[in-house]
Amino acid sequence: MTENTNHLPDLSRVIISEPGSCPGSGYQPPLPDQALEIVLENVLQFLTSRRDRSAASVVSWSWYRAEALTRSELFIGNCYALSPRRATSRFGRVRSVTIKGKPRFADFDLMPVDWGAHFSPWVVDLAKAYPWLEKVHLKRMSVTDDDLVLLSESFAGFRELVLVCCEGFGTVGLAAVASNCRLLRVLDLVESVVDAVDDDEVMDWISCFPEGQTHLESLVFECVEWPVNFKALENLVARSPSLRKLRLNSNVSISQLYRLMLRAPHLTHLGTGSFSASEAVAVGDHELDYASAFAACKSLVCLSGFRVIFPDYLPAIYPVCANLTSLNFSYADINANQLKSVICHCHKLQTLWVLDSVCDEGLQAVAATCKDLRELRVFPVSTREENDGPVSEVGFEAISQGCRKLQAILYFCHRMTNAAVIAMSKNCPDLVVFRLCIIGRYQTDPETHEPMDEGFGAIVKNCKKLTRLAASGLLTDRAFRYIGTYGKLIRTLSIAFAGDTDLGLKYVLEGCPNLQKLEIRDSPFGDEALCSGLHHFYNMRFLWMSSCKLTRQACQEVAQTLPRLVLEVINNEEDKSDDIQILYMYRSLDRPRDDAPKAVTILH
Repeated sequence: MTENTNHLPDLSRVIISEPGSCPGSGYQPPLPDQALEIVLENVLQFLTSRRDRSAASVVSWSWYRAEALTRSELFIGNCYALSPRRATSRFGRVRSVTIKGKPRFADFDLMPVDWGAHFSPWVVDLAKAYPWLEKVHLKRMSVTDDDLVLLSESFAGFRELVLVCCEGFGTVGLAAVASNCRLLRVLDLVESVVDAVDDDEVMDWISCFPEGQTHLESLVFECVEWPVNFKALENLVARSPSLRKLRLNSNVSISQLYRLMLRAPHLTHLGTGSFSASEAVAVGDHELDYASAFAACKSLVCLSGFRVIFPDYLPAIYPVCANLTSLNFSYADINANQLKSVICHCHKLQTLWVLDSVCDEGLQAVAATCKDLRELRVFPVSTREENDGPVSEVGFEAISQGCRKLQAILYFCHRMTNAAVIAMSKNCPDLVVFRLCIIGRYQTDPETHEPMDEGFGAIVKNCKKLTRLAASGLLTDRAFRYIGTYGKLIRTLSIAFAGDTDLGLKYVLEGCPNLQKLEIRDSPFGDEALCSGLHHFYNMRFLWMSSCKLTRQACQEVAQTLPRLVLEVINNEEDKSDDIQILYMYRSLDRPRDDAPKAVTILH
């Protein structure tokens, strides 16, 4: 799981051209009232809401200055929404920076590999402006070893580096961070790609941590494909008394996991590595008592990993199941019986990620046991459309009946009924996130052969707290009218293989005032639908449309009408038609970027 950053102020939503000013107007801000600004600074330092801070910054000049002086955390939702220099020139006391790069559909290989989102210009300016910087969180950014070296050498008090879905760096950069950041508390590599051409380029970065007792609280390297020096890792864990989160990669066998657990029984979050035996590791003439090692970890509340799971070892985790609040089997191809053997002990579970290999039967067992469940994610083992799929409306409805405190669900399936979705809306009214991904194109209710309109309509009607919705299946304009009418709090909407006419998207753009992120792929929306959002696009973080029915002329007109928007058109170089394959549109406070690859055309 990735960290929720909703509490951080979103710099990309702040208009940094000062409040009440107009370029070329000759307006000069009034001189500050020192007493007033001191009072404001003391008040605003307690303001943590992203939206509240953005609103406070445009009240007046005094509020604008005071808000800038008291902001210690920056959240930049799009690295191209503004330049690094603009950010650092306004905010001078920042200690924590979160930056997001590529849009989410980059995860589905829908964007050019070299699209951009480079961290290099950011780290150069951060190093100049914030020598006291302590935390950097990056998501979907291109990060090089040189970037990590510069980061490690620029901030004497640096404590926390989190790289989620990032790429471009290797073990050389990790070694620099480990050796130079002597106060490091968090080094988390989550679903990132650690590059190396061959084994000769892999550095022993684990051995680069300074000798003696460390400050490490979290070390996550599940995504690193290369083996690490296990002796150095074991020694590092032993001299890290504050370590609470440790998530291992698939090269760590269960016998090595056993040794690490003996060194750190105080762990609260554990990624188990492969959770299978390895011939390369000698375990002696007797079987190790894995269950006792888990039993000794009395603080353990989160288990993940299980990359290459060996079912015979599953009973070893039984002793900790009673205290678990989070369990991640999203890489473990386990069946219903194996899940049932574990889940029957997990009465406190609040977060569960599984593959659909657990089948409806496994989900029924979850519903019977996990009454406190708040988040469920069911991922597909295969997304082939001809596959009927092992999970369906049966397991879905069972969850809604048994887990009535559910707040977030992501559910991949090959079939779903309106009745099951309606039942979910009634049984789980506290849903904040509802993502139902029906695999295949324009799937109907398999029992009634009707569109999925009433199911999704019930979700937006009955779930009053809903802020994120993913819609799929055969949907007509009626479903989108429901969304526009009742989805007043929706901030993120994702649509795939769904939709009827342009009127449907018009309902959404005119009816959802809080919409910030709109993702659409393989849907029949065209120019008229796009132009219906002209009044709202400046309030959104981005719009993504791929494999729709857009033309270059309509996109060009939008670009000319809304000059502070950046419209990127991404087409294959061989495609010379007027049709748009991908449109990525976002607001920017600066000039369009100058690092776009050839496949990207920026409209003016």
